[in-house]
Amino acid sequence: MPNWINRLLGGRTNAPDERKNFAGHSLLSLNQLGAANWSQRGFASLVNQGFARNPVVYRCVRLIAETANRVPLVVSVNGQRVEEHPLSELLGRPNARQSGGELLEAVYAYLQTAGNAYLQAGMIDGAVRGLFCLRPDRMKVVAGADGWPMAYDYTVGGRSQRLRQDSEPLPAVLHMALFHPLDDHYGMAPLDAAQTSLDIHNAAGQWNKALLDNAARPSGALVYSMAAGTLTEDQFNRLKDELEANFAGAGNAGRPMVLEGGLDWKTIALSPRDMDFIDAKHAAARDIALAFGVPPMLLGIPGDNTYANLAEANRALWRQTLIPLVVRVADELSNWLAPAFDGATIAPDFDGVEALAEDRAALWSRVGSAEFLSDAEKRAMLGI
Repeated sequence: MPNWINRLLGGRTNAPDERKNFAGHSLLSLNQLGAANWSQRGFASLVNQGFARNPVVYRCVRLIAETANRVPLVVSVNGQRVEEHPLSELLGRPNARQSGGELLEAVYAYLQTAGNAYLQAGMIDGAVRGLFCLRPDRMKVVAGADGWPMAYDYTVGGRSQRLRQDSEPLPAVLHMALFHPLDDHYGMAPLDAAQTSLDIHNAAGQWNKALLDNAARPSGALVYSMAAGTLTEDQFNRLKDELEANFAGAGNAGRPMVLEGGLDWKTIALSPRDMDFIDAKHAAARDIALAFGVPPMLLGIPGDNTYANLAEANRALWRQTLIPLVVRVADELSNWLAPAFDGATIAPDFDGVEALAEDRAALWSRVGSAEFLSDAEKRAMLGI
C-alpha cells in the first residue's frame, strides 16, 4: 500500500501554474474546536451510557437502591403496629418471582434512572393478590379530558395492554414520579440532570483508551517546509481532508504518521496534563454524585473534603437522600393500598439503621429528660 503522503502529492515534480504560496512554512492543524457531541435524551440512551457504562452512575444507583432497601416497611392498623397482616404478607412476597426487597430495590433504582416507577396491582375478585414492578420505558400515560391520567398503556413485544385507573378497590397502577418542572405526567431523574457530566466523564475514558491504543502519543500539527517546495491548492485541500479524516478526534488520538518530503510534525495541542485532564474527570464524577445526592467521599472520588470522615458522609447520605426517598415511597404505597386493606397504613422503620443510631440516641435522651411529658406522650413522640 503506497504511502499516503505520496498518494496525496501524486509523485508530481512540476507544479501547475496555480499555486498556494506561504511565507516560511505551511501549518495544518489536526484539531478544530467544533460543537460538543452529547448523548441522546431518553431512558434507554441514558441507561446505556450511564448505568451500563459509567462506574460512578452505576455505583450511585446501586448504593441508593440497596441502602434504602435496608429500611423495613411496617404495617399499622388504627395507629398500632401489627406483625401479622395481609398487607405485611403482600409486602414480604409481592409476587411469585420476586421478594419484597427485590421489588422495592427496582422501584428505588427506576426512580434514580428514569425518574418514574410503576407498580401494578394484581387483583382477583376485588382483592389485591400481587404487586408487579413495570419498566418505565414501556409505560405511556393516557390522559383524560381533564388532563389527569385515566389509564396507562403498557407495551411489550408490539402488543399494548391498557391498565385503567378507575378500577376497584384501587387504581390498577401506582405511578411514582420525581418532580419535573416542565412535564405534567413524567418525572425527571437524577441521571437526566447529570447528563452533561456523564458525557464528559465517558469522553475522558474514551480519550484515554484511544490514546493508549495509539501508543499514548499526543496530537499536534503538520508543518510543510518551503525548502521542499510549495503545495498546490488541490494538494493543500486533499492533505487537510486526509488529516481530519484519519487523525482528528478521540478515536484517532495519538495515531502515528509516516512523514517525508519536507513534512515535519510539531506538537502544538495541549496535552492531557496541561488540560488538567484527570482533575476534569474527577470534577465530572463529583457532579454526577452531586446530582444523585451521594457524597463523593463514599465513592472514593478525590478532591472532596466536605465531611470529616466516612461516618459523617454516611449520615449525610441518609439525612439528605435516603430518608426523604424512603418516606416518599412508603407514603405512596400506603395511600395507594389502604383502600384495599381497610385503612391499614405503611411506614418506614428507621430504628435499626446503624448510621442513624446517634440521632436516635439523642432523641431518646431529649424526650426522656422532658419531665413535663407523660409516659404516653413520650412513647408517642418516639413512635412506640
